[in-house]
Amino acid sequence: MTKQFDVAVIGAGAAGMMCAAVAGQRGRKIVLIDHAARLAEKIRISGGGRCNFTNIDVGPQNFLSQNPHFCKSALSRYTPQDFIGLIRRHGIGFHEKHKGQLFCDHSAEDIINMLKAECDAGNVAWRMPCKVAQIGKAGAAFRIDTDAGEIIAGSVVIATGGLSIPKIGATDFAYRIARQFGIKLIDPQPALVPLTFDEAKWQPFVPLAGIALPVEIATGEKKSRGYFREDLLFTHRGLSGPAVLQISSFWQPGAALTLNLMPDMNVADELIRGKTSIKKNLGNHLAQWLPSRLAEGWLAANGFSQDARIADMPDKQLRRLGESLNHWTIIPNGSEGYRKAEVTRGGIDTRALSQQTMMAIEAPGLHFIGEAVDVTGWLGGYNFQWAWASGMAAGLAV
Repeated sequence: MTKQFDVAVIGAGAAGMMCAAVAGQRGRKIVLIDHAARLAEKIRISGGGRCNFTNIDVGPQNFLSQNPHFCKSALSRYTPQDFIGLIRRHGIGFHEKHKGQLFCDHSAEDIINMLKAECDAGNVAWRMPCKVAQIGKAGAAFRIDTDAGEIIAGSVVIATGGLSIPKIGATDFAYRIARQFGIKLIDPQPALVPLTFDEAKWQPFVPLAGIALPVEIATGEKKSRGYFREDLLFTHRGLSGPAVLQISSFWQPGAALTLNLMPDMNVADELIRGKTSIKKNLGNHLAQWLPSRLAEGWLAANGFSQDARIADMPDKQLRRLGESLNHWTIIPNGSEGYRKAEVTRGGIDTRALSQQTMMAIEAPGLHFIGEAVDVTGWLGGYNFQWAWASGMAAGLAV
């Protein structure tokens, strides 16, 4: 039996539930469709299970897009303070961590329950688990064929996200619908993802797996340059940790990463200055600044003896060691892919959308929001804020 609604929102994640709740509470007749049996799994696993739901310092500069001005409208109309007001109304405790990141005190489940309650307050109809076979036009409206029957809706909002973390149900649904309606895509790529290196070249660094330390990391040039000061984690296959997840959104295949493992010190100058007074060997001396396993492994990987006495070493050697720590340049051969990527960069070309309503300019009534769109935030709550803001923009428009 065919059911009729004002709006069908496809994808019951962060952006989709926000959009459905806002539109439903405006009096619109809404159906929210999702293929998963469990609601909002990506919210549930985020932030170590406590959901880094926004960042108090969100601004357009924290997002990547082929069209960097696109996100400004939605972000300015729905701010972190607006979302904080919502969770306070629901009595959800939260706290600030590193660099403005806000987390639930208790559980990410609190955010899911809040969004579901907001949808219920808007009398949103739920269809899940429910698979969409296809979307077509029915005059000025849309016909949605699902395994729960046919749905007719005046507007459709696609909130099915990107390709990241396929084990929890990520698909290319949004991109297929975009192609069907002639909407351009920016090539999707894994983002906020660990980077990998050629196995043979990485072999000397494998013993460092598990070591973490604060670093400076950079890649790219001019407007495409990315730079962060965050924690780095060595892995058996490459590099991870917040520093690498951040820089991965800027990294392009074939480009080098430049890392400063001791950003608060000119290592070469410090070593040369201390030659006359330092009695320690090289390994023990470096271990006062670096984790001892890193000091030992770094010397071995770069051809230095940890037992060498600093006083006996030529300045040229000490400068080479200092340069290796302050200016380590290395080229990744790839990433851990969508399996480990927190988000997908690229997606629906924002030049095909209205920045006020998120509607496709060439397909009236069809909207795209959240991660499906070519707006990718930094690590630290920015992508959730884009979900809330873009969901709000579409929810007020449909």
